[in-house]
Amino acid sequence: MKVALIEPLRVSEELINDLAQPIRDMGHEFVYYDEKTTDGDELVRRSSDAEIVMIGNNPFPAEVVQQLDKTQLINVAFTGVDHVGRKEAQEKGIKIANAAGYSDQSVAELVIGLTLDVYRSLSKGNEDVRQADFPGPIQGREIKGKTVGIVGTGKIGLKTAELFKAFGANLIGYNRSEKEKAKELGLTYLSMEEVMTQSDIISIHLPMNEETKGIISEKHLRLMKESAVLINCARGPIIDNQALAELLNDEKISGAGIDVFDMEPPIPQDYPLLKAKNTVLTPHVAYLTDEAMVARAYIAFDNTLAFLKGSPQNIID
Repeated sequence: MKVALIEPLRVSEELINDLAQPIRDMGHEFVYYDEKTTDGDELVRRSSDAEIVMIGNNPFPAEVVQQLDKTQLINVAFTGVDHVGRKEAQEKGIKIANAAGYSDQSVAELVIGLTLDVYRSLSKGNEDVRQADFPGPIQGREIKGKTVGIVGTGKIGLKTAELFKAFGANLIGYNRSEKEKAKELGLTYLSMEEVMTQSDIISIHLPMNEETKGIISEKHLRLMKESAVLINCARGPIIDNQALAELLNDEKISGAGIDVFDMEPPIPQDYPLLKAKNTVLTPHVAYLTDEAMVARAYIAFDNTLAFLKGSPQNIID
């Protein structure tokens, strides 16, 4: 079989070669492209003669998938697969694997970082202290004793809950199914409406699909306390971001830390969250740490080897 890694994975080429060696040792061909492309024709050129196509978070759209006649597996070195033409892959009998779990810690840590920035005005303080006319310190808040609502208690949601618990927060959450590990952490499951109403800090950890798109609606946002903050390191379209910006500007919500938007950066200058009050924005980097990039490379190559050995793993239904 031919295996094509068609974009860089933000690790050294030396590590790529080390991880690819078992593939070559099995007698398979491995090709690596060290420059990212969004050109559809180039994506097809890199992929069309490969039985296994390895990608990261670069879009791999339907029109590309439709032209793959030899491909048996699209191996996504990322947790979400909403950037892949899944329907077309299914129609062509192409399996999709992902690398869930590689960034649990990194995403959870950024949630904490965004919460601290909103609570303690770290970014604003950095700007203020550099001014000749220093406006004075900003009084903040502590996480300890606050009620944190975890919306989505998968692996990342649970890791986030662990970190908030270490700060002394009280945990409540919402998920379609209740997890014993969450309960062991002391998390109490409630309805979505109850979580939105009772939380001081709400952290979103839902996957992006047709069921979750827009699930955090204006109606849900209006249930939040005026003192509450919302953190989103999941996917932008899960939330009605226009309504979120309006409620922030009307001071109906105290603040927000947002890593994901309705589009990937660069963000249009008229996007409402860019001008929303007390909002800390980061450019979709929750997953992006040195450690996470190494972890995802290992998971992705393990997925390839498992498929080559006839025992596919981490396959998305």
